Amino acid sequence: MSLLIYLDGELVPEEEAKVSVFDHGLLYGDGVFEGIRAYDGRVFRLDEHVERLYDSANAIMLDIPLSCEEIGEAVLATCRANELTDAYIRLVVTRGKGDLGLDPRKCPCPTVFIIADVIALYPEEFYEKGLEVITCTTRRTSPDALDPGMKSLNYLNNILAKIETVRAGVPEGIMLSSDGYVAECTGDNIFLVRDDHVVTPPVYVGNLRGITRKVVIDLLAGMGIETHEELFRLLEVYSAKEAFLTGTAAEIIPVVTVDGRSIGEGKPGPLTQKLRKAFRELIKREGTPIYQ
Repeated sequence: MSLLIYLDGELVPEEEAKVSVFDHGLLYGDGVFEGIRAYDGRVFRLDEHVERLYDSANAIMLDIPLSCEEIGEAVLATCRANELTDAYIRLVVTRGKGDLGLDPRKCPCPTVFIIADVIALYPEEFYEKGLEVITCTTRRTSPDALDPGMKSLNYLNNILAKIETVRAGVPEGIMLSSDGYVAECTGDNIFLVRDDHVVTPPVYVGNLRGITRKVVIDLLAGMGIETHEELFRLLEVYSAKEAFLTGTAAEIIPVVTVDGRSIGEGKPGPLTQKLRKAFRELIKREGTPIYQ
C-alpha cells in the first residue's frame, strides 16, 4: 500500500503527489518546512512546530493559505490516513508555481504538502555506543546572510557538510561559524557537559532554535542543571565531560569521539543517558492525539 500524501487540501497516493517543475520551492529553494515526530498515537509538540513554520513563512513573506488550526488538523489527518501511530512528518510550504524568474509575485498560490512515514535516523547501536563525529571544513552560512531561525528549504550548506561526513565514513559533522565558533551539526544541535552545567551555542552564531533543543534545556532545568548559551571553540568540545546532539529525528544521541579525540571516557556519559530516559518518558505522556 502506497503512502497517502496531503497535497493542497487533498490526500493522494504518493505516485500521484506531484508539484510543478515551475514551483519555486524546487527551482530556488523558496519555501519553509518542519520535521515533526509522532509517538504512540500523539504528535509531539505539534503547536510549537506549527508556530515555528508560520514564523519562518512570515520572515520570507510567504502567506500560508491555511490557518494554524487547519495546518495542525492536516498533519493529524495525514497520519490517520496512513494508519500511523509512530511517524516522522515532513510539513512543507513552497512559494508555489511561478515562472523562471526569481520574483515571488509571479507565484500566486503556495504549495502545501505533508508526508507522514516511519524513520530511523541512526541505528540503535549508535544510541548505545555513541557517535563518531568530525569537524567539517564547510562553514555555516553566516546569520548576516541568512537567519538560521528561518527553517527554509535552502539546505545546500548543510548538504555540502554532510557530503564531508559521508566521505569520512562518520554519521555527523560539526559546522563552525565563519569566526571559528561551534554552530551546530549538519542536522542537529550540539550540547557539551561541563562540571556543573551544560553549554550549547547561541542561536545567533548560526544554528536553528530547535524544538528538541528547547525540550532538553527544560528537562535539564527540571533536574536542577543550568544550560548556558555561549560561544565556544573546538578545544572546549575536545575537553568536554560529555557531548550529545539533539534533533526531531535524532532525538538525543551521545557523541563519543570528535576528530578522533575521545570525549570524556569515550562512551555515552551518565547525564546524556539520564536525559534520554527523561525524554522517552516525556514523549509517552505529551502530544496532540492523532485519534480522538
